[in-house]
Amino acid sequence: MHNQNTITGPSFSLKNRIARVIWGIVETLFFRSSPRPLHSWRSFLLRLFGAKVGRGVHVYPRVKIWAPWNLVLEDECGIGNGAILYSQGTITIGRRAVVSQGVHLCAGTHDYTHPGFPLITKPIVIGEMAWVAAEAFVHAGVEVGEGSVIGARSVVTKSTPGWMVCAGHPCKPIKARIMASENNIENEVLVLN
Repeated sequence: MHNQNTITGPSFSLKNRIARVIWGIVETLFFRSSPRPLHSWRSFLLRLFGAKVGRGVHVYPRVKIWAPWNLVLEDECGIGNGAILYSQGTITIGRRAVVSQGVHLCAGTHDYTHPGFPLITKPIVIGEMAWVAAEAFVHAGVEVGEGSVIGARSVVTKSTPGWMVCAGHPCKPIKARIMASENNIENEVLVLN
């Protein structure tokens, strides 16, 4: 739990702050310095700190994670270098979803209408097979729909529908995402050869 009034003290408990200090040391010494192919090692470290990590997850070494215990990484998802998972609230990344380099997932904000500027945490959910492209920003409380594509450098302040290509500032649906079947791709390759 966190403090509702940031004037009277820190937003998070002493236990939370100590855990983040320990995680920061482990992240610096063992996570960020690990070679790129060692995804299993980084998954192990995240699990050690309470993250729920599925099979075949690829988290690259330059991903910045605020609190691993607030992460749910489902099977075969990938998170590119330079991504920031500001997990003050829960962040869930679905099966086979991709979070590209430089993406910022921010699961915390503040209530600026109150003098105490209280912290508000809201979960972020990136749906299965979704792709959040390079340097996009995703706000607290947003759900990126299953199969949705978020364009590079988009600012996502509202949830997006599934199987749509969305982009912009603010991010809005542009067109349907239509997947090519594997048979069509194989036939195109045969024709080209």
